[in-house]
Parts: sequence; C-alpha cells; structure tokens
Amino acid sequence: MANKPSIPKGTRDFSPSEMARRNYIFNVIRNVYTLHGFQQIETPAMESLQTLMGKYGEEGDKLLFKILNSGNYLSKITDNELSERDTLHLAAKICEKGLRYDLTVPFARYVVMHREELQLPFKRYQMQPVWRADRPQKGRYREFYQFDGDIVGSDSLLNEMELIQILDEVFSRFGVRVQIKLNNRKILSGIAEVIGEAESIVDITVAIDKLDKIGLEGVNAELEKNGLSKESIEKLQPIISLTGTNEEKLSVISDVLKSSETGTKGVDETRAILDMVGRVGVKNEVQLDLTLARGLNYYTGAIFEVKALDVQIGSISGGGRYDNLTGVFGMPGLSGVGISFGVDRIYDVLNTLDAYPQETICGTQLLFLNLGESEIAQCLNVVSQCRAKGIRTEIYPDAAKMKKQMSYANSKAIPFVAIVGEEEMAQGKVTLKNMASGEQQMVAPEELAEKILATL
Repeated sequence: MANKPSIPKGTRDFSPSEMARRNYIFNVIRNVYTLHGFQQIETPAMESLQTLMGKYGEEGDKLLFKILNSGNYLSKITDNELSERDTLHLAAKICEKGLRYDLTVPFARYVVMHREELQLPFKRYQMQPVWRADRPQKGRYREFYQFDGDIVGSDSLLNEMELIQILDEVFSRFGVRVQIKLNNRKILSGIAEVIGEAESIVDITVAIDKLDKIGLEGVNAELEKNGLSKESIEKLQPIISLTGTNEEKLSVISDVLKSSETGTKGVDETRAILDMVGRVGVKNEVQLDLTLARGLNYYTGAIFEVKALDVQIGSISGGGRYDNLTGVFGMPGLSGVGISFGVDRIYDVLNTLDAYPQETICGTQLLFLNLGESEIAQCLNVVSQCRAKGIRTEIYPDAAKMKKQMSYANSKAIPFVAIVGEEEMAQGKVTLKNMASGEQQMVAPEELAEKILATL
C-alpha cells in the first residue's frame, strides 16, 4: 500500500473557503496601499545567496533555505571535505541560490538593478511568499506570505507617519484592535553608547527583541553570555523597564541620551513622528516601546511593530527605516522605509475573532439544478444573464437525483437554487428557492437576477 502523501512541516494547504478569506485579507491591504499611491512589483522566489547572505544577521543567515546546485554538485567536493561534515563550508560550495527570507532585501536588489527606470521617491507594494528554516509553532510557519510596502528615495519623516496611517487603516478595516509599537534604532544605539557598550549594539538589540519571549531575566542572561559587563546590564534595566505616556518616556530617554548625538537624533525623529501622527489622528494606540528592537541589522531609524490586543500571537506587522540597505548592492545613500504585513498571522487572528464579513466566505450564490438535457438547454441563456449581472452562478453538471444536487448546494452554502423542470418549461419560468428560508417562487427568467440581488 502506497504511503499517504504529506506536506513539509511548517507549510499548509488552503481550501477554497480558506482562500476566499485570504483573498479578503489581500484585497483589503492592496486597496489601502493603492489608496496611498503605492505600485505593485514581484521578484523571483529564489535569489542568489550572495544577495541574501549577511543581510539578516548571523541568526537570520542560519534560517535561509539554500538550494542545491543542479547537476553533479558534488564533483568539486573532495573526500576530505565530505568527511569533515562542515555544513556551512559544504553549503557555500554546493549552493549558489536560496529561497527569499523576506521581501525587503529582494526589493533593495530590484531598486539597484532598475534604478534608471524608477521615478524617485518610489512607493512599491509586494505580496509574495517567503521561506524561513525556523522551528514551526503556532503562528510561525516555514512558508508564509508577506505583504510589504516601501518608500525609497526620500528621507522625510512624513513617510514614517504615512506607514503608521496605513497600518492603522488596514487593521481598522479588518475590525481588529491593535497596538502599534514605535521605537528608533538610533535610540538603541545611543543607549548602547551611554552604557559603555557601543560595539555590542547588535547583541543588545537581538537580546532585547526577545523580551516578550524569554522575559527580563532571560534577556539579562543572554546579554551576559554575549560579554556585556554586569555594570552595563545594570544600567540598562531602568531603560528597559521604563513606563508612562509617550511624552513621559521621551522626556526621560532624552535626558538619558543627552550626551549621545546619535541617541538625541533618534529621540527628535521619534518625537516628530508622534507629533505628526497625533495631528492626522489614528484609531489605534501608537505606543513608544523602548524595548522594541526588530533584530534585523539593516534598520537604521524608526522601527514599527503591530500586536493584536485580543489574540495571543506574535507580531502581525512590522518594519522600519533602512538607510543603508541598497549600499551593499552598490548604491549608497538611498534611503528607504517600509512595513510588512504577516498575512498568515493576520489570517489566524481573523479566524480566532471570526472577523470576516459574511460575503467574504460566500462562494457560489446561485445553483441551477440539472434535470435533463432539454431543461439545461432552456437554462443556459438565463445562466449567462445572471452572471452578467454579477451573480456567481453554477450549473450542476450531471443529471443526478435532486436530493444529491440539493445536498451539493447545502454543502457549499449556496443561498439560492434555480429549478427548471417540465412545469417551468411549459410556463417559460424558473422556480427560485431560497435555501435559508425554504421559500419557493416562480419567476420570469428576466426577473431572476433582480429577485436574487434584492435579497443578497
């Protein structure tokens, strides 16, 4: 007996009803992006490892899915190299490509390659799957979709304000209460500087970014493991634990960082963004969170993260400014800022809250029963008329028993069934059945669409 097929851990199949819900998510985000003047692009699923490696930090590099070279990829590997079992060394020799880890680095590569075609500032959105060799768990998958929006070619903090507006509008349309967290990597760099650990900024941000997962003691243990002195860790405690309003936090951290030019600039940028957000008004809370680090190395300014308030799950959106990203591809000085929606996590949140509009999960709206060849012949033109009116319409393909056809309609939650039998053919009419109420009525074919549209 053949083994039952399966899919890799951390991946999922999606049924038609699930895809209807996912498409609702895609459409809401797409509509908000286009409302703000963003244009869509796509990039390949695989990139050269030269493009990907070194952009996500050491931990990120470990999570890259690498693709074996085609052909006899072991021909240039010696027996000694094989016997040493050095995975990283072997991978560098037998893998030249990898699956994209996110959409931001491929976008930076795209901007550099197509610079002459682009009008700056360039506002792009991109909706595609990404892959990470992570340990699968609730809300964390190895294959998942991101939906990114980025603005490149402008240093203006208006861009940060606009991205916060987009985050707020998207989740308001979903009917999901969220908290939009804001911080600045310059503030984090300033903190590292004033506690005497400027060279350890990466270690500090990676550890702080895990605060929600491993707690304060875990963060302190990781910092100590990475070589920070106990004195420096002690200085960090009141900053990590700082509470109060956004203005109160800014006032305290401004005083703490007054000796750091970089830190002071981060405070000024954050204050300006919060001031603009306050002027335009948003529906969800925007909170300054000094523990927010976003562990990716390429962020250089403002950083964002979105948490759902009514569902226990990780961040469902995030992003930030990455002034130096295109520099690694030969185009220094091009500033960018962007956000990414975690579509799969948003999908889980909306499922948990049952927050989908009813019309989202409704597929076919009208089913014509098949009672024979002559009956179907009389239906075909009416079917076309209904579709022309925008009614999602099916014909049952086989002249099966009516019970089977009605069961099909019920299983697909089709709200209306049209019946054309001998009596209907004699009168030139169609029997329309409302599957929810059970009510039936004979109507003229030209009235059928209007009757359905008046009820939907």
